[in-house]
Amino acid sequence: MTETIHLPYLEPWDWQQFHRHFALRLLPGVERLDLRGYARTLRLGDARGWLGVSAADDRPALELTLSDSLRHASQPLVVAQVRKMFDLDADPQAIAAHFAGDPALGPLVSAQPGLRLPAAYDPFEQAVRAVVGQQVTVKAAVTITRRLVERLGEPLAQAPIGLEVLFPTARAIADDPLENIGMPAKRAQALRRLAGAVAEGALHLHVEDGADTLVRRLCELPGIGPWTAEYIALRGFGVADAFPSADLGLLKAPLWGADGLTAKALAERAEAWRPWRAYAAIHIWDNYARGG
Repeated sequence: MTETIHLPYLEPWDWQQFHRHFALRLLPGVERLDLRGYARTLRLGDARGWLGVSAADDRPALELTLSDSLRHASQPLVVAQVRKMFDLDADPQAIAAHFAGDPALGPLVSAQPGLRLPAAYDPFEQAVRAVVGQQVTVKAAVTITRRLVERLGEPLAQAPIGLEVLFPTARAIADDPLENIGMPAKRAQALRRLAGAVAEGALHLHVEDGADTLVRRLCELPGIGPWTAEYIALRGFGVADAFPSADLGLLKAPLWGADGLTAKALAERAEAWRPWRAYAAIHIWDNYARGG
């Protein structure tokens, strides 16, 4: 019998925000999305399986279910990752109060206080997505990442429909030449170096030493600059103060007028938004996506 774990959160929290986020980035076979829920495959130590989440009808909580293969694995680790993934530990009132006095961000946050910081379940998967996504659209990045999954993904035994594949391991990506996958050669080399560093243990993807340390280590790898590193911190770990100030969507949002801002000007302005610059980014990206 499937066990349901309830993961509470402070309201407001908007499932539709996460639905939009995953719909744009979905990797079929690894992830499945419907109107009311999200599911994905995962590795947990030696275990392989899947998780599913949906918004509860009767309380402010997510309902988490796990495949039988994960029932005896480390449930607290899965719960912690899912809480990070759906930003369930944020205090929206405190965040709204922080931005209330800002003439640009205050009205955006006030209008949508429930916007959260969607993050990845697997930081390595997000790091791959970030490198693939350099200088291309989200749609193009997803297409290339799907090809990676089709070429290098590991089949999941006894999987439900739509969840048949595990995301490629770091070793699989490092060992593949990544030819004819749709990436420039230099970017493919950068991805293989990243994967190799993770596979060999030369790079540990965590923020236990602080996000700045992770960003610095990532930037030491050829082909990874500040935008990619900050984006990995933001989306891979849900770091609340990560801020990719050179992001085109942040610079060209209608919020700033027809001319937009320079990365330097945005970075300077963002100093006032610490320690929650990532939430500022979420609201500015939303402004950009809506066209004003």
